[in-house]
Order: sequence, then C-alpha cells, then structure tokens
Amino acid sequence: MKSNLHMREIKQTEISQSIELLNYVFQVNLSINKDRLFVTAKSTQFDEGVALGWFDGDQLVAQILNLPFEVNIHNRIYKMGGITAVGTYPEYSKHGLMHKLIYASLEQMKKDGYHLSYLFPYSIPYYRKKGFEIMSDIVEYQIRDTQIPHYDDIPGQVRRLSITHDDIKDVYHQFAMRTHGAMIRNDISWNEKYQEDYWEEKFIDSDANLQAAVYYDEDGNALGYMFYRIMEENFYIDELITIKEVARKALWNFVYAHQSMVYKVFGKTTGNEAVAFLMQDSEIKQSLSPYFMARIVDLKGFVEQFPFLREDFHMHWAVNDSLAEWNNGTFEIISNKGVIQVQKISDKFEENAVQMTVQTLITMLLGYLRPTYLHNIERLKGDATSIALLENIIPTGVPTFVDYF
Repeated sequence: MKSNLHMREIKQTEISQSIELLNYVFQVNLSINKDRLFVTAKSTQFDEGVALGWFDGDQLVAQILNLPFEVNIHNRIYKMGGITAVGTYPEYSKHGLMHKLIYASLEQMKKDGYHLSYLFPYSIPYYRKKGFEIMSDIVEYQIRDTQIPHYDDIPGQVRRLSITHDDIKDVYHQFAMRTHGAMIRNDISWNEKYQEDYWEEKFIDSDANLQAAVYYDEDGNALGYMFYRIMEENFYIDELITIKEVARKALWNFVYAHQSMVYKVFGKTTGNEAVAFLMQDSEIKQSLSPYFMARIVDLKGFVEQFPFLREDFHMHWAVNDSLAEWNNGTFEIISNKGVIQVQKISDKFEENAVQMTVQTLITMLLGYLRPTYLHNIERLKGDATSIALLENIIPTGVPTFVDYF
C-alpha cells in the first residue's frame, strides 16, 4: 500500500470526487436520467451525514457515508446510523481501507450517541465479517389481473394526491411509531423515497413517475396510502402503508379499479406480512429474500435502552466482536425494577456466560430469530435456564420492511 494514503473527513469542496467514485463503483451512466437522479440524491446526502474517505495525496480513493436516522425498536426510539455510499477504486482494494473506514465510522457513531447501524449489503458475507447480520426480509409478489382482490361495502374514499402531501407523511409517522423495525423518516429518507428507482431497475427502464393514492375514512381521516407506478400495462406497488384494515382493503380496491388497464400487479413488502394469505385468490407468485442488515454500535448503550419484558433479571453475556473492541468481552446485565445496567467485567469470555457473536446478539434482540432457534443451530451457547430466560425477556416480533437510504 502506498505510504501517502491517509484517512480523513471528506470536505464539501471534494464532493465532485465522491460523485466520480460513486459513478465508477455503481457504474452509473450520467446520460440516463435515473442515474443522474441517483448521483444527485447521494451527493445531497453528504450535506446531512458524516463522510469519511481515504486519500492518495489529494485524490479520494475510498469512502463511506453515515446518515442520521431514528428507528422504532420494540416501541423504543433509537438513533440509527445508516451506512451508504460505500466504495473503493479497484486498484486500492485488498488493502484493508474499507475495514478501517467502517471501524472509524463505528467510533464516530458511538461518540455521537448512535447505538445501532443499518445498511443494505452488496455482499452479506462481507458485512457479516464486519459485525452486521440480517434483520429483515423483503417479499416480492406478482398478481395476475384476475387475482386482484375486491372488497364490497368499503366506506370512505381514495384520492390521488401529490407524493409529498402532508397526509402521507402523517400516516407513515403513525405507522412507524407503532411498528417494530420501522424508520422514523426524516427529510433525508423522504427525499430518497421520492427519487427511488426500484421498479425501473428491477423490471423495466422507464421514466414513469411515482404516484400516490391516499385512503380517507368517512370522517376525513387519512388512514393509509400507496406509492405506485403504472408502466407498460403493469401496476407496480412501491409502498403500501396502512394503520387500519379498512385502508388496506380500500387501497386494493383502488388497484382493482385499474384491472382493465393492466395485466399484472407487482409489489414488495416486509417479509413478515402474509401477502398470499390476505389475497382472496392466494395462488400468487412471491419470493422471499434477505434485505437489510443491522449492527450494534455500542452494546452498553443499546442494551441499557432495550425494552426487556421482565423488570428483574441478572445475566452474563460473552460477546465476540472482532471489529469494535468495546463490544468484545463478558458483560454483566442487571435489570432492577426495569432499570438496566450493563457493565463490561472482562475482556475474556467467562465459561458460565451465554456466549454469542455480536451478529447473533443483534438478530436476536431485533427479533429476526428467537433465542431457542439460535441455540439449536449453535449460534448461541448457554445452559437451558439461560436460554429459557432469554426467550422470556426478549419481545417477539420480526422487524418490518426497512426503507432504502
């Protein structure tokens, strides 16, 4: 590795270099409108987050961006650092530059009070080595025009509105505040949603604009919305958010009203939603894939805020974190009348402690996989009493769909 390589924060005057790196790594074509939107969105995000980079002299050669978000974890709101815009020029790969950037990012997040980090992985094995683990799935489904459900006697009405309408943001906020795993969207995530090109990239190259439909009950209350596109006689549901069942049915009736215009409906949703079960004709096509990954930034801070189901318990956890040494070792977890204290008592693993990696810990606490299952597949080691206690104190519920950022 060249001796004049150094790491530091990327200055605002160097954003053009960051864009050039994004262009190369993501192979965007600036002559295509959607690629210009992608680069514009990412470059704007550098104003909102903390961007770190490796420089060869004055030339940026590797970078990472942390964005400030909040997420609902079992009805507790956590500060979450979203990692994005990750890239290294190929001639500088295999030198550990990204490893050091991720470590520096975690240090900065910890300093700023972020206990949790999310990312969308380009390689699950790579990010597992950095302490991240799968925490949510995505379901992609396909419905024929003859399978679109229709419900009788649904009150209220659906209106087509601007995608930036305040009622949409209000519905989403109500949804997020009651939904485990959901992001509490800020301006960064809303702007990303408005420019999201998921369906064009996945199915077809099109300039079809994102549209919005909002359901209002008889009293004029907004209870759900749908972001969608219609492209080449297909209906693409980008996002369907409801806070009451009547809203879900009304919005599907809205899709049904397009039956003469489309041949198929494509949609995506969280992996814990029973899409086929909710259909009147359940013989639809659907696929399940791992989606976002999460990582504990600061074990002590994360666990002391965690909403355990019992007010009084005492455990020892031996956690292996090969990257963030402050999370590595044996920790004493004491809950006294609901007040949780976490103390690192040793840099070594105590034999009587429940043993796990930091990856296992995050997927367990977020509810993606339960302690008993993790114990059965030997990702969690401990006696039967300790495993049973974990089952009883960790809330149930798989994290819901997580947005792009």
